[in-house]
Amino acid sequence: MVLGLNYAPEPVGIGPYTTGLAEFFAARGDTVEVVAGEAYYPQWSRYADQPRNGTRHEGNGVGITRVAHFIPPSPSGLKRMLHLASFSLTSLLPSARAARRIKADLVFTVAPSLLSVPVAWIAAKASGAKLWVHVQDFEVEAAMATGLLKPGGTASKVGNWLESRILKLADMASTISPQMCLKLREKGLAPEAIYELRNWANAEFATDQAEADAYRAQWGIGNRHVALYSGNIANKQGIEIIIEAAQLLRDRKDLVFVICGQGPNRARLAELSEGLDNVQLHDLQPFERMGGLLGLASLHLLPQIPGAADLVLPSKLTNMLISGRPVVATAAPDTGLASEVEGCGAVTPPGDAEAFANAIAALLDDTHERQRLGTAAAQRAEERWQKPTILSRLSQRFDGLLANA
Repeated sequence: MVLGLNYAPEPVGIGPYTTGLAEFFAARGDTVEVVAGEAYYPQWSRYADQPRNGTRHEGNGVGITRVAHFIPPSPSGLKRMLHLASFSLTSLLPSARAARRIKADLVFTVAPSLLSVPVAWIAAKASGAKLWVHVQDFEVEAAMATGLLKPGGTASKVGNWLESRILKLADMASTISPQMCLKLREKGLAPEAIYELRNWANAEFATDQAEADAYRAQWGIGNRHVALYSGNIANKQGIEIIIEAAQLLRDRKDLVFVICGQGPNRARLAELSEGLDNVQLHDLQPFERMGGLLGLASLHLLPQIPGAADLVLPSKLTNMLISGRPVVATAAPDTGLASEVEGCGAVTPPGDAEAFANAIAALLDDTHERQRLGTAAAQRAEERWQKPTILSRLSQRFDGLLANA
């Protein structure tokens, strides 16, 4: 049984990975039940035609029960906490029922929301199952990095203590990078109870040049270089640095910054880009056109705010790499994000718009280096981020855990 706030049809963020995992195990022949929230991400508004609260339906061999929860149109602070807490409350009974109904051997839950872990623990107890917690984001530390919690304050101390206590409910815990695995150890989990489960690249997003040319015509880009960002537009991205870089490079007539995304900071980004003719803002593009969108890029942009590079490993990185284009990221040296980008792009200090702009310009002016790094990016995606390999290894770990039950 899988408990996760985010699930298909959400096109970006955590949802595609929870969906892919559930469908992989269903295709393997396992009985898989999912309890998920209403689809709302990344625009933070309820998708149309949602199943009725508490109803169950089938999707690609997976039984899916949707539960209603609070969706704030402008998530911040208390509203975000209420959003997460409401899902935990509404998913409690459906999770326990689903686990009992299929006599689950394993309950797998995804954080965010960390508050869902006690719910998953109850469901596991209801069916005598093992509990596996998968951490996509360290919520408390991310809240401190984005200013939602004051570092060293009472709330952050209580949050860190509670996070450690909750994580220790798990029989196994996983997360998406080596640095984040170290964070789990720092929170008191035993090394043998920690597993690295990466977010995979989507092979369907390999470059589609014909579709990329269609985008160039549709958006009036012509033969200009494209510095591309596609994904959620939220606090931890620090995406404003892209607009600052566009300001610094506005005299380059061979370059356009294309930002495709939705999220709570979209309106602010539109305000900042007013008057800049080298910036285009578009909505997230359809799944079936992603190969063309990623192929549109001369290079990809991956900004992060200071302090976030070891708390999350942006899932969008995997598909940037598979497109065979270099990445320009902002991250401190020796962080997980910096190590993943090293050798297939450029890394500049967080918040340093001049360094960010200079790295973009340098890559655009050096065709050989840009192509070399793009080739290395595609090779890295092949070596580290293949979905079948990642999930096959996970299935072996699942089977080993259950064999020792």
